[in-house]
Amino acid sequence: MNLHLKQNSAAIILRSFLAMLIVITVLSSGMTVLATGHQLLVNTSVNSTNIVHSLKQRDIDSDDDWENWRVNSTLNTATSYVRVHNDRSDAAVRYYYSPGAKSLLDGHPHKIPFFTHLYYEPGFGFLYHATGDAYKIHYQLWTNMNAQFELLGRIVLVAGLVLLATLIISPFYIRFFTKRLTEPLANLTDSAENAIQNPSREKLQLPVPDKPTETTTLALSFNSLLSRQHEQTEKEKKFISNAAHELRTPIATIRSHAQLIERRGKTHPEVITKSVQYIDDESHQMETLVEELLALTRADRAVLDFTTFDLSASLTTLAQNTAPLLPQRLIANIAPDVQLTANETSVTQIITNLLNNASKYAAPETSITLTLKQTTDQTLIQVSDQGAGIAAEDKPHIFERFYRSSTVRGTIAGTGLGLAIVAELAALNDAQVTVDDNDPQGSVFSVQFATKRMAQLR
Repeated sequence: MNLHLKQNSAAIILRSFLAMLIVITVLSSGMTVLATGHQLLVNTSVNSTNIVHSLKQRDIDSDDDWENWRVNSTLNTATSYVRVHNDRSDAAVRYYYSPGAKSLLDGHPHKIPFFTHLYYEPGFGFLYHATGDAYKIHYQLWTNMNAQFELLGRIVLVAGLVLLATLIISPFYIRFFTKRLTEPLANLTDSAENAIQNPSREKLQLPVPDKPTETTTLALSFNSLLSRQHEQTEKEKKFISNAAHELRTPIATIRSHAQLIERRGKTHPEVITKSVQYIDDESHQMETLVEELLALTRADRAVLDFTTFDLSASLTTLAQNTAPLLPQRLIANIAPDVQLTANETSVTQIITNLLNNASKYAAPETSITLTLKQTTDQTLIQVSDQGAGIAAEDKPHIFERFYRSSTVRGTIAGTGLGLAIVAELAALNDAQVTVDDNDPQGSVFSVQFATKRMAQLR
């Protein structure tokens, strides 16, 4: 298994769950053993204390006392060992031993570290030691704990078997669980890799699983992203194709006239002036197209800085500078003291493009109106002309790049990029640009800035 497979979700989940189960099993088993062992030790301590207490109450001072206690005691001499040391001066017998007690004490039981009353003696096993004194008689009790340790051993064995069963069964269950959890994601990955290895011009869409919810959401998000990417790619392809087409025409015209001058310039000097004029016009058209292409490219990638400026003063200055350049009469209806938070340079370019567009499609004897007004909800800039207007079927497309109506293509000079630039710059300024019919004829282009949005930006 390579490193990539070891780091996939299923492998990580398997390792994590196994580690967690092992830790939980070991801790729970250990705590169970400790709790049981402690309880067994407590029980032995209580029983030993009771036995020592009964010995003290008998006051074993003679053979008769010892025999009476042995007969009446319920002490299991197979697991408990008693020694009585009579330290009185008149004692006839100094020591009494229960069966096995003397043999045990001859071996000198070894104390278990960290446990006050716990000892070990080969042949006897683990022993609990309890003592008591009464009237110069010393009592010692040794209780065998082999049964208790055997019980602990069984608990440890069961815990080990549980841990072993966990290690054997868990991987199969976790693999089954992780497969159900990660299979949809793996299918998405396989689909994406297949798409990379087998590229297609069709729009790529990944399969959307029904569950889990996170994977479904991820697949839908990927498909949305792929759709936008496909649309953007198609737009770029169309843009490049249209740009190449628009550039091809002036280039072809320039070359044809250059060739005409080369072939006939010496014999027919009159063609030189005419051809040079054509070349100048077409090169100017090509220059305009290139500049607009650059402007559109910059608008696609631009991040504008917003400032609050006097829109009324800006538009008044623009109208004063533009009016002498237009064949039509420019009428400015500009409300005073309108403040706007946007990018002043790009707003000026938007209105300049709209004024040039209106001038291009309106007769010289008509007028163009530049209007600025502000309400509580919006700031509105309008450019109205008295031209031929825009057909209903053309209105949804006029902001598309290189789009020109069939009624004006070839008759009115233009690149089809001016309004596309307007739409891009308006979007960057959080504005909306629309077109409506003018009454009685012509078009009205409106640029709307939300007043509330501008206040938030300020």
